[in-house]
Amino acid sequence: MNQFSRTELLFGKEAMARLAASHVAVFGIGGVGGYTAEALARSGVGTLTLVDDDRICLTNINRQIFATRKTVGQFKTDAAEERLKDISPNLQIIKRKCFYTPENADEFDFSQYDYIVDAVDTVSAKLALAENAQAAGVPIIACMGAGNKLDPTRFEVADIYETSVCPLAKVMRYECRKRGIRQLKCVYSKEPAMKPIENDENSCKHHCICPPDTKRTCEIRRQVPGSNAFVPSVAGLIIAGEVLKDLAFGG
Repeated sequence: MNQFSRTELLFGKEAMARLAASHVAVFGIGGVGGYTAEALARSGVGTLTLVDDDRICLTNINRQIFATRKTVGQFKTDAAEERLKDISPNLQIIKRKCFYTPENADEFDFSQYDYIVDAVDTVSAKLALAENAQAAGVPIIACMGAGNKLDPTRFEVADIYETSVCPLAKVMRYECRKRGIRQLKCVYSKEPAMKPIENDENSCKHHCICPPDTKRTCEIRRQVPGSNAFVPSVAGLIIAGEVLKDLAFGG
């Protein structure tokens, strides 16, 4: 018996061996990607590359699994490594303290990955990930908008060209078509986004408390979305489930 025995009861021994030999890259380990990374670690994936340049902020605690009072100010990749190694000591973790962009895309060798998770929040980064994954022939799954939403039951898994309602998915459909991206598996919600109840007192744009040396502070963001503990986490776990099933049984 081992810590993955309960998973093996459902997946089988051969599938668990495939997971142990798999290398998954998670781009963005915040509200969505953090839950994805932890679920992959708890399920026996052998190697994770974690890509994020951000430090944990006090305002991350409401939704990010690696965010606690103790980890505020730490790089997300460092906090993630400590927690995930405590969960799965044999897990191999590769940390990349950077924000993936079209400009630094050449620094990543996509051929080493068995699966890519896009949990970043900028269109340019998402498109670069999709383009490079397609060029390398590596499966990828992308998360669309999870902010400003309250109903975790509204998430669906579909190809980007089959999505609807989600504004981010609409932009991605248009841009993917322009770039010849033939398909892009994604998790998206049909719940219309709420308008944040933002004012001068509660807005991070006016009262940013990001840790020192944070590269992308709240003041420079067009809008700081509302969030909660139960919507991004569900999106992240759905993504993890899709990755695990595809790796274990072939997608």
